[in-house]
Amino acid sequence: MGTAYTPGLVVTRNATITKIRKLPIKGKIAVELNQKVEPDTVVARAYLPGELHAVKIAEKMGLEPVEIEGALQVEKGDRVTKEQILAMKKTFFGLFTSRALSPIDGTVEYYAPATGHMGIREHHKLLEVDAYIKGTITEIFPGDGVAVTARGGFIQGIFGVGGERRGTIRLVASSPEEPLTADKIPADCKGEILVGGSVVTADALRKAVDAGSIGVIIGGIVNEDLADFLGYEIGVAITGQEDIDLTLVVTEGFGQMTMAQRTFQLLRELEGMEASFSGATQIRAGAVRPEIIVPATGETPDSPEESVSQQFEIGTKIRIIRVPYFGRLATVSALPPELKEVATGSKVRMLEAKLVDTEEVVAVPRANVEIIGV
Repeated sequence: MGTAYTPGLVVTRNATITKIRKLPIKGKIAVELNQKVEPDTVVARAYLPGELHAVKIAEKMGLEPVEIEGALQVEKGDRVTKEQILAMKKTFFGLFTSRALSPIDGTVEYYAPATGHMGIREHHKLLEVDAYIKGTITEIFPGDGVAVTARGGFIQGIFGVGGERRGTIRLVASSPEEPLTADKIPADCKGEILVGGSVVTADALRKAVDAGSIGVIIGGIVNEDLADFLGYEIGVAITGQEDIDLTLVVTEGFGQMTMAQRTFQLLRELEGMEASFSGATQIRAGAVRPEIIVPATGETPDSPEESVSQQFEIGTKIRIIRVPYFGRLATVSALPPELKEVATGSKVRMLEAKLVDTEEVVAVPRANVEIIGV
């Protein structure tokens, strides 16, 4: 078998992008089919049940459960506020008053006479899901969510951290080889997504946050700089939930990695435009890629969609997307046709690849690589 078919990372000026926006629990849809939406349009909402707190009234008042009868000041279904009196009783011939107070704002859900315990549930919390991108509602999943479809620029990265954000793209590097250091960060970049070249330092990321930037797109990052910025070592299996003020999208891999010319050029063309982007990454089954999405404006030509898939051939440039070679660049050197058994016991088709940095030839499952667009 001389060639094999595989998708690479998407880097295109003109793609049709559909994002599924779903609630974690059943709720209500807030939009209609074919409705035009903005990124911040609420498309679905639900109420998350509040946490249930058990208040040990008898113990708090120093009484037996049977002594609480007649002392309760609230009943099932009542709304209460924090430190409101739940039960009160005079003791020691009326010389002292024993009280039990509510620890939270909530609603009385139950009272158990046998134990003297009362259950108070926090108020329901409103959960809203927005459209994330500017587009059209193309499908509705009753009670669950919607599909939002847009046409425009779409760039996928190999790794990222940080959740969904929206901002304006701004180039701060003159070439894809240029590192993004702290001195390159603009003094005022509030709400902007900064685009660098080959690598970003931890100091630059911190300065970007201080200057108001909400995101950085870069070719590569050194592991130590990423850990320095986050404050801890991070795995690469699943990301996107980090508690940080900036979303980072890495387009090429770990280390100082020149951003692909095609990616850098497209970001240059999109400079000044509003983008929706996310650093969420999942490299196992059901892969999730970091992404930058820029819906087309009325001035964008209605050109045909670009092809984003290629074939494996000898000499094809690839990026390995699984450990132990995660993020390494390589060139296909052989495409053996036979299946090979891997550690999991499965038999898969392999390829041999020469690593760019060391020229070592390694065998990798074909499903563990992706083609690099030129």
